[in-house]
Amino acid sequence: MSFKDMTGQKVPSVTFHTRQGDAWVDVTTDDLFKGKKVVLFSLPGAFTPTCSSTHLPRYNELCNEFKKCGVDDIICVSVNDTFVMNAWKADQECQNITVIPDGNGEFTEGMGRLVGKENLGFGKRSWRYSMLVEDGIITKIFDEPQKDGDPFEVSDAETMLKHLDPSWEVKPSVTLFTKPGCVHCAKAKQTLDERGLAYEEIVLGRDASMTSVRAITGLETTPQIFIGGKHIGGNDEFQEYLKSNDCTI
Repeated sequence: MSFKDMTGQKVPSVTFHTRQGDAWVDVTTDDLFKGKKVVLFSLPGAFTPTCSSTHLPRYNELCNEFKKCGVDDIICVSVNDTFVMNAWKADQECQNITVIPDGNGEFTEGMGRLVGKENLGFGKRSWRYSMLVEDGIITKIFDEPQKDGDPFEVSDAETMLKHLDPSWEVKPSVTLFTKPGCVHCAKAKQTLDERGLAYEEIVLGRDASMTSVRAITGLETTPQIFIGGKHIGGNDEFQEYLKSNDCTI
């Protein structure tokens, strides 16, 4: 198995049949790429383990970092139908990603990356890769190594960001435990949004309970904020942390 080098070539000309609300909407490759700087990553299938646990979520989480590099859109392509892709996007809550169904495999075949996954009962699927497309021209491709299984080594969000900005460094993860209606939680999230910092929000009563927070922190107030695995505290402590010279986020 070998993949043709598409660097410097135009993306395949394809019309994708998508379902938006109650209507069928055709989306062309011109709609997606013309006059834009786009990062696209393609993967074997919606709802599959690596795709759902790491590949898609990390691109979604780092959306603002891509915007800082001048990227207009992040597109995820898979050889799945539009209903599956829409359901997956809703399940993943990946509002920063444009999911595109390549149900007939036409785009993937045009890219020369349609592979047989019959041994898993998948039929024809996409090899895992990512690429940078500028005004419809492919300027960089990261193909996963051609070996057995489902390698995930170079098509990740971090590798693409390092290509776009060699000085880019991974920032520590931020997690907030919050409660609905909590004013201090809203202030902490506003600060993160204003700084363009990605974070995971665990809403108590839906994702966890005060018992969980008390067991982890010994406290019963919200928000409780963790940065890079370190417990920072509530919003007041968080604001002080941001002012300190040791702040790394």
